[in-house]
Amino acid sequence: MSQVTHVSTHDAAIDDRNDNIKIYVNGEIVHRDEAKVSVYDSGFMLGDGVWEGLRLYDGHIPHLAEHLDRLYEAALYIDLDIGKTRPELIQSIQDTLAANEMTTDVHIRLMVTRGKKKKPFQHPHLSIYGPTIVIIAEHSKPDESIVERGIRLASVPHHRGLPLTQDAKLNSHSKLNCIIPLTHAVRQGADEALMLDPFGFVNTTNACNFFIVRNGEVWTSTGDYCMNGITRQKVIDLCRANDIPIFERNYSLVDTYSADEAFLTGTFGAQTPVFEIDGRVIGGGVAGSVFHRIRRLYQAEIAKGDL
Repeated sequence: MSQVTHVSTHDAAIDDRNDNIKIYVNGEIVHRDEAKVSVYDSGFMLGDGVWEGLRLYDGHIPHLAEHLDRLYEAALYIDLDIGKTRPELIQSIQDTLAANEMTTDVHIRLMVTRGKKKKPFQHPHLSIYGPTIVIIAEHSKPDESIVERGIRLASVPHHRGLPLTQDAKLNSHSKLNCIIPLTHAVRQGADEALMLDPFGFVNTTNACNFFIVRNGEVWTSTGDYCMNGITRQKVIDLCRANDIPIFERNYSLVDTYSADEAFLTGTFGAQTPVFEIDGRVIGGGVAGSVFHRIRRLYQAEIAKGDL
């Protein structure tokens, strides 16, 4: 049986500089080989924590305020005291970047857990040592060839569900609700999972927000059951500002299979075209004109530092 080559919205060229990066761990910036947290850490043990992914472009971090809003909002929801003010957290990020002499094409993963526990059980009161904060900054430039290769999606029986279970708007360390759908999609020969909402409408993928284009109109989900994606919102705003019809609405796989274009949005890859869904080829297997227009608009705003 021939081996399927998988691509990802997080594909990036190998950069040997990452072998010697320095990582921030609770106030210390150390070589990656020395960056460690306790096996009693609540993030390692229980997935009890929240995180953000950031990008560094030409010396600035787009959408930083929105990312910190989302981080602190999530921490408040789960009763996690980050232990740092926003300016202090920004300074920690800047210190990490400076220690690595990084200025552009960097991906930053900012992680906050409830910290080390006294005993290996779930009760938050057992986390008595304060939060754990880790900042990993890597030289990481998205692989531009993915625009030519596209992403293959497979719909899966798992949905991003109601806030009554695990709210999809929580960027939590507990990601099994996304990883399990991804493994199902990979077994079907796809790259990522297309997930429905609790009512069967198209929602999101396991890692990114999802859009389709039909007759020049851009459609995305209502946003009720998916990650409150920052790049997603920027694309919606750019469409509205540039007279591109955009609708946040319910739509089904019927609408999706017959779409003229489909694409994903996320912090790392920005916009990534989708060429196949459940074995159906979308848009002739090439990135469409609406995708390219939105991508150009987004890149122009990033270059100006306006996003």
